[in-house]
Amino acid sequence: MIGGLDDVHIDSEAPHRSWRSVSEDRDTVRTARCCCSGLKVVASAEPRLVLACHCVECQRRTGSVFGVSAYFRKADISLSGPSKMYIRDGQDGRKLRIHFCPDCGTSVYWELDILPGHYGVAVGAFADSGFPAPIQSLWEQDRHPWVGFEHNPSRMARQLGSEGVK
Repeated sequence: MIGGLDDVHIDSEAPHRSWRSVSEDRDTVRTARCCCSGLKVVASAEPRLVLACHCVECQRRTGSVFGVSAYFRKADISLSGPSKMYIRDGQDGRKLRIHFCPDCGTSVYWELDILPGHYGVAVGAFADSGFPAPIQSLWEQDRHPWVGFEHNPSRMARQLGSEGVK
């Protein structure tokens, strides 16, 4: 997943800074799901952070050339359906717990030791073209040279450090 989110601080009161599809006078509710709809994540708030990650592990997890993750407070997430969990080591021995559907195999959400109190959710699982764009692009050293973003997020060769979202 995201390799090394050292010193990341997510402001629990401030939503993702590029959120554009939400009107301030209505509640935000979005549903992410696996391919067979057996595992669902309902987010009742805006994401705290949206990141693109080009690390080799995200490439393998998604079967694509990068992954895009939205991070929400656990209190803003409702989970339903069975899941299996794959646990792997991240940097510095921290664990990543990836939850996937036991029937179709889609990885839908995860927990990172470095971001306690938050769930990461696969942005593609929302199937929402209006979802906010990532503000950070991590592990650029592993990015395929033909991949780029029109909105030009900040870029990190490897990991997000203390200069990340506060």
